Amino acid sequence: MKMDEKMAEKIVLAFSGGLDTSFCVVYLKEERKFDVITATIDTGGLSKEELKYVENRSKELGVVEHYFIDAKTEIFDEIISNIIKANALYQGVYPLMCSDRYTIAKHLIDIAKKESANAVAHGCTGAGNDQVRIDVTVMSLVPELKIIAPIRELGMRRQQEIEYLEKKGFKVKSETKKYTINENVFGRTISGSEIDENKAPREEIWVMTKVQKKEPERVKISFKKGVPTAINGKMMHGIEILRKLNEMAGAHGYGRRLYVEDETLGIKGYQAFEAPGMLLLIESHRALERLVLTHHQLNTKAPLENIYADLSYRGLFYEPVMRNIEKFVDSTQEVVTGDVAMRLHNMSAMQESVSSPYSLVREDIARYAQTAGWKGIDAESFIKMYGLQQRIAWARKK
Repeated sequence: MKMDEKMAEKIVLAFSGGLDTSFCVVYLKEERKFDVITATIDTGGLSKEELKYVENRSKELGVVEHYFIDAKTEIFDEIISNIIKANALYQGVYPLMCSDRYTIAKHLIDIAKKESANAVAHGCTGAGNDQVRIDVTVMSLVPELKIIAPIRELGMRRQQEIEYLEKKGFKVKSETKKYTINENVFGRTISGSEIDENKAPREEIWVMTKVQKKEPERVKISFKKGVPTAINGKMMHGIEILRKLNEMAGAHGYGRRLYVEDETLGIKGYQAFEAPGMLLLIESHRALERLVLTHHQLNTKAPLENIYADLSYRGLFYEPVMRNIEKFVDSTQEVVTGDVAMRLHNMSAMQESVSSPYSLVREDIARYAQTAGWKGIDAESFIKMYGLQQRIAWARKK
């Protein structure tokens, strides 16, 4: 290298091997003169064959380094377990399947530090929610890192990206996509085609929840301090439990949803997803909480669950109040230990039984109350006092 030549700046790109991120590699290398480092963070959406293709594609495009990180166990321990403990469903429906973006952003930062890169990049457009999740995370944790989003900056369309890559001598897979699909260990989200038009989706879109079993199936899920630990008595790590329940519940058609989503940028959109394992774990966890937590614990926790889901969806996973909520939730989970039996059948999951050494259901107290705890006149007096303010308020209206 000559003395007057400057070394190219390094940039770390979140890389999937698809059209958008392939365009980003070549554009950043050719037009912006970066040394491009690609990072594929596996959060459960790629097969071994696909991962190999991604690695080969990065080399073909001419990156200086390619990183592959298996983050499936990490995402369960750091994110999914907290979602389950918080029963966190965005707008009461969506089990925060987008949360892997925070894991991806964190690893982009780590690799940038390791490689002494001063910029990170992604292939998000200017229309979606993922750009918010990644950018806000990077801006918060390492504000000095530059963020470059070529598709967003240039307003590129797919055909333009294809033409650019072909002009530069790179082949592009010929594929006609009716749907936009995102897949990870949580499950699959689907949009596009008739879904965007608020029409009933074709059966072909459902992959994880194709009905394969006709007879009912019983599954027992064990929890310890709010975290799933076993299926039918067999101990497993949480990520394996999630995978197994995706298979078991999905085979009965359970776990598919259609809903209208309030997106971070202010628009509403139609969304379809299938997440049999996550939905079953949250439903089972809720059933166990109803057994072991007091009425006031449940009432206090409920609005915090909604806040947690809302902030996580909207890109604010590192907002300090999120850690405050997690600490409160963890304090409630000390007694959320026990077994929940669910019956899977005909696209549904029904609670059959729930048990815990910390159960607040006391049959001996209930029997005692009926026989000797209080008399009818005692109950009548209590009711008069209990409803006093409501009775006064209604009397005022007359």
